[in-house]
Amino acid sequence: MTLSIESQNKLDAFWSHCVKNQYFNLGYPESADFNYTNLERFMRFSINNCGDWGEYCNYLLNSFEFEKEVMEYFATLFKIPFAESWGYITNGGTESNMFGCYLGREIFPEGTLYYSKDTHYSVAKIVKLLRIKSSVVESLPNGEVDYDDLMNKIDRDNEKHPIIFANIGTTVRGAIDDIALIQQRLQEAGFKREDYYLHADAALSGMILPFVDDPQAYSFADGIDSIGVSGHKMIGSPIPCGIVVAKKKNVDRISVEIDYISAHDKTISGSRNGHTPLMMWEAVRSHSHENWVRRIERCLNLAEYAVERFQKAGINAWRNRNSITVVFPCPSEDVWKKHCLATSGDIAHLIVTAHHLDSSQIDRLIDDVIADRQANAA
Repeated sequence: MTLSIESQNKLDAFWSHCVKNQYFNLGYPESADFNYTNLERFMRFSINNCGDWGEYCNYLLNSFEFEKEVMEYFATLFKIPFAESWGYITNGGTESNMFGCYLGREIFPEGTLYYSKDTHYSVAKIVKLLRIKSSVVESLPNGEVDYDDLMNKIDRDNEKHPIIFANIGTTVRGAIDDIALIQQRLQEAGFKREDYYLHADAALSGMILPFVDDPQAYSFADGIDSIGVSGHKMIGSPIPCGIVVAKKKNVDRISVEIDYISAHDKTISGSRNGHTPLMMWEAVRSHSHENWVRRIERCLNLAEYAVERFQKAGINAWRNRNSITVVFPCPSEDVWKKHCLATSGDIAHLIVTAHHLDSSQIDRLIDDVIADRQANAA
């Protein structure tokens, strides 16, 4: 069967739209500098990673071998022995975070999930889907969780087993919650380490902090129980995806045996895309640690350049430590729509991702913001 001329023209028009807007995203953290043409031949197969990459599965068209190597890479990156870890390639950050919250709830069925106001909106959905008790905590001006309010609410609830949702790079302000301080405050309140669960949402910064000189805490060595990072953000992928890593002893609690595929399933989605593990495998195999360091350094330098240019023009722009998210006062609708900026209340942000090889796109935005400010002041 072939498409009609009308349908083919529609596809061709969409192709032109994609080419034109490939690098549109100054306001969103998707890197577009990837090239997976080496994997195009696999698109003719229905590759389904149902089950556990560590076991046999009767559905033979899977990419488990590649997924296992990806998970070994991220176990090393997030500082947990591979044999003590388990995780998988998810559909994205929401599923990764749901998996972490699910594990926390299974360990502490009566526990309360604490998350800040700057946490990604998906967590409110996760709370409903898991029917988990929850409490929203205030945020500090820079987007970090308000540590005093966190402890006050844990005390108010008389919570014995809190489930803490920590942000390693918030969506709007790029803030990183201080994992060490959270644990210190819990310890001071009389909690032992086995009394609480700590999930880290590192959707964006999970591929930044391992490659900077002075990172904040983000890893299992720092005390987390599970972590999620996006594959389509700093890494780059044509298909949204994520990676979640957790402690194997906790994951074993949710394992279910599926007889008709002769395998165990520990995931949320069951049948899973088998192509994204191939993409993540090629990404980690084709980049050395030094490649990632240079890539991240360029993004951070451009983000600092943007802050300095804004501030030189008298515009109150800023960014958090180790963040590629630059926050500034929200310009007029014409400007934020023209540059596809993400806005929240009275602020907007730009995010410097890896396909920004120079400052040209950033300069065009800043020029428009300056002109917009001058026009509104006239």
